[in-house]
Amino acid sequence: MTALTGLIGLALLATGCGSEPQRPAVDPVAVSAEDLTKLPESTTYADILGSAVDDRSGTSTGEVLHPTEDLVVYAEIGGTAIAKLPSLQVGSPTWVPVIAEEGDWKKILLPSRPNGSAGWVFTGAAAPVETARNDYIVNIDLATFGLEIVHRGERAGQWSIGIGKPEYPTPEGRAYIVASVEETVNTYSPIVLPLSVHSDAHETFGDGPGTVGIHTWPDSSFAGKANSDGCVRVPKEALDRLVELPLGTIVNIA
Repeated sequence: MTALTGLIGLALLATGCGSEPQRPAVDPVAVSAEDLTKLPESTTYADILGSAVDDRSGTSTGEVLHPTEDLVVYAEIGGTAIAKLPSLQVGSPTWVPVIAEEGDWKKILLPSRPNGSAGWVFTGAAAPVETARNDYIVNIDLATFGLEIVHRGERAGQWSIGIGKPEYPTPEGRAYIVASVEETVNTYSPIVLPLSVHSDAHETFGDGPGTVGIHTWPDSSFAGKANSDGCVRVPKEALDRLVELPLGTIVNIA
């Protein structure tokens, strides 16, 4: 995976009459170390109650965010703390896409249930975050069994894929690549790319939490068919390209 680095400091909105808003240098709703230990971790194994929702009203700017230590996630700007985002996800560095921002606050997609979970994080001075730009997007068209990689608005690859069976459909929505996992149990794919969405038909699958992933298959019989338990099956060439994309790359499934 390409290393993503970069630092950013933005600002929290504060009201003022006839003057520029004042920007606080620290999180005004900081959670104590003791309370932080009580918050659930936002991982693919978690179900985060009270999370914000990705209504897909905004277009991602391509910014991705990495917490260098546990980062508090809020339901809304200055609102209730609902989770903590760890620095690692499934053995890979945590990188999440930013889908909205307001001053020092950024709205991010979460890797947890329910699908479309999102939350707000504070990124002002001294916040334990790094940010970077990601110019890639993956689009999956369920109706045409197609997957494309787009780089800066230009198609960089297109393949025929397999998707979930009607009884185990691949969930629609805006997701992202959570991690890159070297497969040690199954032989159908050397690497699996877990996404931030979960099956609506499987609570668990393969001892996991029903996470939907992208992977290859031993033969090409999957192409153009709905024949999986919800995961997206791709040719080896496609997977080779996908594993080169930065973590946090948005995957639009429609």
